[in-house]
Parts: sequence; C-alpha cells; structure tokens
Amino acid sequence: MGRYGLLGGKLGHSFSPQIHGMLGSYSYELFETPEEHLAEFLQSGNFDGLNVTMPYKKAVIPYLTDLSEIARRIGSVNTVKADETGLHGYNTDYSGFRWMLADAGISVGGKKCVVLGNGGASATVQVALADLGAEKVTVVTHKENTEEYIRTLADYDIVVNTTPVGMFPNNQEKPVDLALFSHLSGVADIVFNPLKTALILQAEAMGIPAAVGLPMLVAQAKQSAEIFTSASIPDEKIRQITGILKKQEQNLVLIGMPGSGKTTIARQLANRMHRPFFDADKEIAARAGKTIPEIFAEDGEEAFRAIESEVLADLGKKTGIVLSTGGGCVTQARNYPSLKQNGVLLLLERPLQDLATNGRPLSADPAALKAMYERRLPLYHAWADHTFANDLTPARMATKILKQLGYER
Repeated sequence: MGRYGLLGGKLGHSFSPQIHGMLGSYSYELFETPEEHLAEFLQSGNFDGLNVTMPYKKAVIPYLTDLSEIARRIGSVNTVKADETGLHGYNTDYSGFRWMLADAGISVGGKKCVVLGNGGASATVQVALADLGAEKVTVVTHKENTEEYIRTLADYDIVVNTTPVGMFPNNQEKPVDLALFSHLSGVADIVFNPLKTALILQAEAMGIPAAVGLPMLVAQAKQSAEIFTSASIPDEKIRQITGILKKQEQNLVLIGMPGSGKTTIARQLANRMHRPFFDADKEIAARAGKTIPEIFAEDGEEAFRAIESEVLADLGKKTGIVLSTGGGCVTQARNYPSLKQNGVLLLLERPLQDLATNGRPLSADPAALKAMYERRLPLYHAWADHTFANDLTPARMATKILKQLGYER
C-alpha cells in the first residue's frame, strides 16, 4: 500500500491527509521534522513518497537523485517519490496553479502580470505564467510594494498574490489595493485560509474574475497522488474534493430582521450538522459585560455597532460553524467581508407582522420597525447568497436549507 506523507518544519493543521485519503488507498501521515533531522529523515528510507512544504522545498534538492524538468526549471520541489533507484523530485504546484487559473476562467496569454512576493511559490507562479504565454511578468517584493510603485503598473492585466498577506489570522489584510489598477482581467490568491481573502473579495466586488487557493491545493495533491501510485486520476476528482472541502469549511451565516427566527433555525442547523453554533448577540453581550438593551441605553447604537463589528470579524475567521447574526449587521459595510470570507449568507424572511419584538430595543415602535424593515430589506438581498421564507417549523426549515445547499438529499 505504501507509506506517504507531508514533510515540513511546523505543520499544524493540514488538509493533506484528508485530500490524499480521497485520492488513493495509501497511508498518509504528517512528518514534522526539525531542520537538524532533515538529512536523517530523507536518508532513512521510511517512506515511499512525500509532499514537501516550507521550509524544505529547496532544502531537499541535494538529497534527490534527479528532478523533473519543471522542478529543475523552478528550482523547487514539493513532491518526492522513492524507488530502488533513489529519490525523485517533482513540482506539482506548477500544475496546481495552472488548474487554479483555468478553473476560474482566467487567461494570461499576451497579458502583463504582477506577481506579489518573491518566495518559493512565486518562482513556481512565474514559470507557469511564462509557459502560459504571459507578455510580461513583474515580481513585486515586500520592499517594492508601495502605492507609488504599484501605480507604475496600473496598466497590468493580472495580479497574483504568492505572499501570506491576508492569511489566517490576519484575514483583513490585503497585499495590494486593486483599485490602483485600471483594467484588471484576473486576480489570483494562493492563500486558502480564509476561503476568500480580502484581496479576492475586493476583486469580486469590482467584478474581476478571481481564483481562490483551495482548488490549487487539491489539484497539486491530485498530481502528487498520480506520481505516488503511477495511476491516472480524472480531473473531475479535483472538483469533487474541492467541493467537499469547501462545504466542510464554509460557515452557514444567517442574516435577516430581528425576530425572523435566525437563532432558532441556526441552532437546528448546527445540531443537524454537528457543528459549533454561535449567536452574535450573545457574543457581543459577553464581550461588553452587559445585555444588548443595556448597551443601547448606556452607550448608544454606535458603540453597539463597533462591538458587533469586532465580534463578527473574530467569528468570521472561524470555519465550519453556524452563525446567527444580529438584524442590523448589514447596516455596516465592513461586516460583509468578515462574514463572507468563510461564509455562505442565508437570508431568513418573515412578514413584518410576524416578527418577534420582545426584548429588541429597535423593534418596540411599530412605525419605526416598519421603516427599519423597508430600509434594511435591500441590504439583506444584496448580501444574501440564498433567501428562504421562514414559513415552516424549525426542523422543516433546517431540512429545506440543507437540501438547497446540497448538504442533504
């Protein structure tokens, strides 16, 4: 069956065992190895194949018998296969990146491309872009990444981020402001946690085709598995596994008017899916050390909204949760990227006359409630990925939502 795994310095959580478990019937482990033990591990013969991650993509090369043409051109290895003739090095990140672009419908032929970062991933991207026929590839290092310099590249067509900027836990950061470019036709970010980085969310808001990092991760693993097993795996497997991981990691975020049933339905969903449940209002009260009505009475709505945005920024970094939000979160544009980075936004609708109002400071006055409803409704619809009329029992609503999202049949 073979013994395979991921070699790295500090590995932490990794999708690799799960991905390879869906790609082949072989053992796959995490080989967390300190630098001083790297040579000993590679010479041990205790593996049949490896994926290699930071900081060893170049460090393994002196121990290899030979390199594939792509690995040699890039000068970086992320896959090693062992056999009786030695250790053989490959770079499957190259094909993973090409898949990522194609999957998002981004063409680079004849275009000018900006590559942010000059590390190992950047080298792979540069070679791939050149092979895809890019007219020009310009690498922007951390020191060069100033607004003044980026403005000199304003007519470039493609931006690719190969830096960790925007990666968890610094989810709100962007490596560059896309507004500085005049006619972008594609943006790619190899970061896959969060599912959509701040850079990707800005690209989507601007209507620019955007490629996220998760498909690249799966696509490179698929080619590695083919190398390990010497067997072809259909490309459709990439989409299948990417879809499974996306559903697994994606948060279900309920939005809607106060009293629309968000908390009740969210609890039902969390119980059915065996997921953690979070109530944003409870988290706000805990952080403030007082109830929601007390925050409004003592500090005012502006103070409440500030705490709410902090809480949603933190909750939005989590993955695989069910989140019930406060009805007014949509009044603050800054909350959208917090919720959308890892979430699918589900709008629960209920007729105005059926909204629960007890204990809700902004819902006590019927006239004010009606005005609020009319003011917020367009915002709810603008933010929502799916809209559901809350006209069934909570259990049946949960079933309806899970079926529409593809979690249940």
